[in-house]
Amino acid sequence: MQIFAGLGNPGANYALNRHNVGFMAVDAIHDMHGFGPWMKSFSGLASAGRFGTEKVLLLKPQTFMNKSGQSIGEAMRFYKLEPDAVTVLYDELDLAAFKVKVKTGGGAAGHNGIRSTIQHIGAEFRRVRIGIDHPGHRDRVTSHVLGNFAKAEMDDLAHLLGAIASEAHWLADGDDARFMSDVAVRMQG
Repeated sequence: MQIFAGLGNPGANYALNRHNVGFMAVDAIHDMHGFGPWMKSFSGLASAGRFGTEKVLLLKPQTFMNKSGQSIGEAMRFYKLEPDAVTVLYDELDLAAFKVKVKTGGGAAGHNGIRSTIQHIGAEFRRVRIGIDHPGHRDRVTSHVLGNFAKAEMDDLAHLLGAIASEAHWLADGDDARFMSDVAVRMQG
């Protein structure tokens, strides 16, 4: 069993925020791979499915970004998992828009959802960092992450979410390099 947790803020007014790209990514995985219905569970919305023989729980914490770790910790403890069975998908200011990088461990780099997750489960979980670009000055960060993707970005966003969903089976198989490579190839195509 693995957990793929997308980070975001609940509610329709946040749905297209850059900060919610983690929610968007797990929604794309859910829709493409026929996962079960979303159910209220673990202080979030959860949906179970499979990639081959790997059972995966998709999770969207409904605790708001700053308390995301509470939901992820509840699910991890329920299934008696270690942090290395958890993959968190989230927005990354320090990556170019629509680029994806995967890493395990590290600090929060100023991301409150990651900080909360580290507080609840430790730092040794896998992170799928989805680039949203930096607005250029720290005074503009909050309005940037809580701002919606621009209309001109929607095609690239849809393309990226489709690529992440198409290649998510590599994450379930533990092949981070192949996942990143195949997503990058799809984004160039």
